[in-house]
Amino acid sequence: MKPMRNRKQAPSFRKLLKTSKLKLDNKLKNKQFKQESSAKKRRKEQKQLREAVRDVRSKIPKPLETVKKKQPVEEEYEVEEESLPLDMMDEDDVQLMKEMAQRASFLTRDLTYSEPVHANKRKRDDVINKYEKMPRKSKSEPEKEVIHLLPIKDRHGIIPQTMEKPVIPSEEQEENEEEMDTEHTEEVPEEPLRIMTTEELLVHRQVTLEQRKTHIATLASAILSEPENNIRKLKELRSMLMEQDPSVAVTVRKLVMLSLMEVFKDITPSYKIRPLTEAEKAARVKKDTQKLREFEEGLISQYKFYLENLEQILKDWKQMKTKKSEVVSLHAYKGLAEIAVKCLCELMVSLSHFNFHNNIIVLVVPLVNDKCRQISELSMEATRKLFRQDKFGHASLAAVKVISGLVKSRNYDVRPEVLQLLLHLRIKEVEVKKDTEDIAPKQKIMSYKDKKKNLSRMQRKWKKAEEKLERELLEAEASESKEKKLKLNTETLNIVFLTYFRILKRAQKSVLLPSVLEGLAKFAHLINVEFFDDLLIVLHKLIDSGDLTYRESLHCVQTAFNILSGQGDVLNIDPLKFYTHLYKTLYGLHAGATNDDTLIALQCLDVMLTRRRRQVSQQRALAFIKRLSTLALHVLPDSSIGILSTNRVLMQTFPKTDLLLDSDSQGSGIYLPELDEPEYCNAQNSALWELHTLMRHYHPVVQIFAAHLSAGAPSEGSGALKAELSRRSAQELFADYSIKEMTFNPPVSESVPKRKTKSRAFDLSEDLEQLIQAQLEKVSSLHVDFSSCIKAQSV
Repeated sequence: MKPMRNRKQAPSFRKLLKTSKLKLDNKLKNKQFKQESSAKKRRKEQKQLREAVRDVRSKIPKPLETVKKKQPVEEEYEVEEESLPLDMMDEDDVQLMKEMAQRASFLTRDLTYSEPVHANKRKRDDVINKYEKMPRKSKSEPEKEVIHLLPIKDRHGIIPQTMEKPVIPSEEQEENEEEMDTEHTEEVPEEPLRIMTTEELLVHRQVTLEQRKTHIATLASAILSEPENNIRKLKELRSMLMEQDPSVAVTVRKLVMLSLMEVFKDITPSYKIRPLTEAEKAARVKKDTQKLREFEEGLISQYKFYLENLEQILKDWKQMKTKKSEVVSLHAYKGLAEIAVKCLCELMVSLSHFNFHNNIIVLVVPLVNDKCRQISELSMEATRKLFRQDKFGHASLAAVKVISGLVKSRNYDVRPEVLQLLLHLRIKEVEVKKDTEDIAPKQKIMSYKDKKKNLSRMQRKWKKAEEKLERELLEAEASESKEKKLKLNTETLNIVFLTYFRILKRAQKSVLLPSVLEGLAKFAHLINVEFFDDLLIVLHKLIDSGDLTYRESLHCVQTAFNILSGQGDVLNIDPLKFYTHLYKTLYGLHAGATNDDTLIALQCLDVMLTRRRRQVSQQRALAFIKRLSTLALHVLPDSSIGILSTNRVLMQTFPKTDLLLDSDSQGSGIYLPELDEPEYCNAQNSALWELHTLMRHYHPVVQIFAAHLSAGAPSEGSGALKAELSRRSAQELFADYSIKEMTFNPPVSESVPKRKTKSRAFDLSEDLEQLIQAQLEKVSSLHVDFSSCIKAQSV
């Protein structure tokens, strides 16, 4: 007989080609999954069936009969002989029946249950042991009422739940209990506390302080070694800010604040942590990712609580509150506040990229106007560093907003140092006006259709690769785009100018006016053209009012010419009044208090004459050179060097001014030094005779510059200056040779020559010598009392 043919044929090669490997793997997985699920389903049904049988069995009422006390085996069981058919049973069966009759379980046992008779013997022993271990109640305790609760069911069975009924004591019982408590308290004698001496208190404080320091160092080092694993120790370290030991509370809190500041500076990441969305929280992630999320969440929460603690310390110091526990004394709040401000300032400068930075700025910047000098200086220095280090502009914008709001809320009654902080802003460019942007040619962005129409296939491919490379380079640099920086700078500068213009309009007699004029002088080239006319009119009025100090008037002139030298070139404005005012007030500089204002005057001269050389006439240049040479005679050496350096630049910029070095040249009119109009003072009829006096100056650098100008300020040859002097500007030379420290740079040599004197011997006559000797003998050489002689003569 032939074997049966297998009807299930193997798949053909064509069919295997059509079926992918992935599809075959999916089929195999589905088949295995179905088998596993069917097996699970079968096991689940069997389990449910067993549980149902067990529940039904537990609900069957068992016949409960009183079991008599077991009698010893030796005694015979009393049974009526007529009730048992003993004649029809063997002796062995009768003996077995007797033994089974002595067992109570035989009568009460459920015969349908297949478990052996003594299966629950161990369980009963355990129950007995549990009851034996339970404590016995004494007879004196009153029985308590019990409330039965809903039972709990677990795999072992039903567990009943009960609760003692609460007893509400009556008023009489409460009074009796209070009397008993007072009696007990009266009976117990209080042990008197031993009073420690001062030396013991100091030793105890030193020991406690060393323990706290060791604990702080241990926690901090553990956090720094493994931040992700020990982030929970930050909470323990932060809890030490609430130290309750009065002897070391202030010192420990200061140490903890500083330690936490350093820890946060070290473990804080270089990016801003954002909160997770609901979808991100619900998604499954790797263990490392989950660990990083837990670290970031713990870091943010502890950092927030730490900043809140510092803020609370500042509030307590300002409001002078005393704690309930009186751990910190009233005079110790200032020390704690100084440390808190120091920590906040350090975090504001170091963690400018991290979360809650704007909150720190809101806390620190207003403290510049604080009455306490130490706190004011700390916050001022931190704000300066923030402005200098800010490369993107976000922190500067936030700080400027706070300063503007502070000035406005205080009704311009703030310290000038608040506005002087704005001079440290790093703003060199802003967005140009839209009109000029429209004039400039724009790069047209090509669409896909234009690229396809105008570029070949290879060119499109290269274009696409180039754009991709530019995007990758920008991402790798991780730097802010130039457009975004310009936008932030423009917004910041708008707020600054808004503050300045408010003060010029509403508080012209305020102490803030010098700072406003100084700020306008620095940022005037960035002001919008629309404000030029109004601003120049305001500056004219301020100068004509005569209420300004010399320094403020110089700032007004500097602001006006900074405006005109920038975008103001297109405006047709004649600044003759400002030229006249500066020429008239140059003699206000002297060797006294106004010596520091020489730097501003040099800056004004550079903007007015050198940068605007095309708008300056020869008569004006000659008048300024002559007046500056006269001014160099009665100022300090640093100012003289700066003024002579400015004269050198002017003589090189205006070559025809060398006629002042020729004493033979004559012109129409006479030089009028008292005239305040530079155009009409006839300076061409004078000569620079001051240079010959300055060549004998006690400072060597002044002598060098005077000799150089007398030679015509040549750039080459024997009369030329050294490179170290010629390459520096007048402002740099003034700063380098400053005598603020009351020392000359370089040191001045002794200029008094030593004269040889011939020694002459004078011979006195004998009579004169005897007279002098007699007078000297009358007066005691030990003690000379002039007052007594004068009193005697007056009487």
